[in-house]
Amino acid sequence: MSVPILEPQWAAPRGVRAAFSLRSGGTSTPPWDSLNLGVHVGDDPAAVAENRRRLRHTLGLPSEPIWLDQVHGTAVVHIDSATGRQNGRESPPGVRPRADAAVTRERGVVLAIQVADCLPVLLASPESVLGAAHAGWRGLAAGVIDATVAAMQVPPSQLVAWLGPCIGPAHFKVGDEVRAAFLAADPAAAAAFEVNAQGRWQCDLPQLARARLRALGITQVAGGEWCTAADPVRFYSHRRDQRTGRMAALIWC
Repeated sequence: MSVPILEPQWAAPRGVRAAFSLRSGGTSTPPWDSLNLGVHVGDDPAAVAENRRRLRHTLGLPSEPIWLDQVHGTAVVHIDSATGRQNGRESPPGVRPRADAAVTRERGVVLAIQVADCLPVLLASPESVLGAAHAGWRGLAAGVIDATVAAMQVPPSQLVAWLGPCIGPAHFKVGDEVRAAFLAADPAAAAAFEVNAQGRWQCDLPQLARARLRALGITQVAGGEWCTAADPVRFYSHRRDQRTGRMAALIWC
């Protein structure tokens, strides 16, 4: 059974494929209805397994995606084979790499970032070096995009990037500590924050990511126009629903 997906429109090099899963077309029951891909959110594991199978079938994936144990940090794992071999070592069966980004140079490896408001960032080079990062505000402020680009070992000017759906500035209210975390590294980040009627801030994650990519020398950046919190039909949103499923941004060659 096929499931609906969002296909990135970006200047990806020949042979590079990418996709973003939507929330419909799966077997999970409320509050995870219906194509939940996360095993860590309380859903029935059998339903998640079937949802992942449907996604693999729809996309014709060459292998099972490398699902990460994401912790809102900056760790990057190098995936050496479709079996999940990491950093030159075999991975224990069933153990997810504990990282918030992954890179690979191998064909057939499918990188995956799970989200339900955080920003997924996909990266690709003409030599088919691929990267994927989980950029919530904590990881973005701490440098997860910088770490991913560095791990790819490709001149940044050769990279293209795609920003997936995330919580948009109209719905992402944050406190002074979030704004301060970004301004400490880049005073120009103030442009991505707008004060609201409560004296807090509306935060624009895609704008912050674009600025970070531009500072690194990456000028070909697409996406970032979808708000997960504003569209309950297509997207999961943790900020909106609290108890909910996870979508995935995937990239492979």
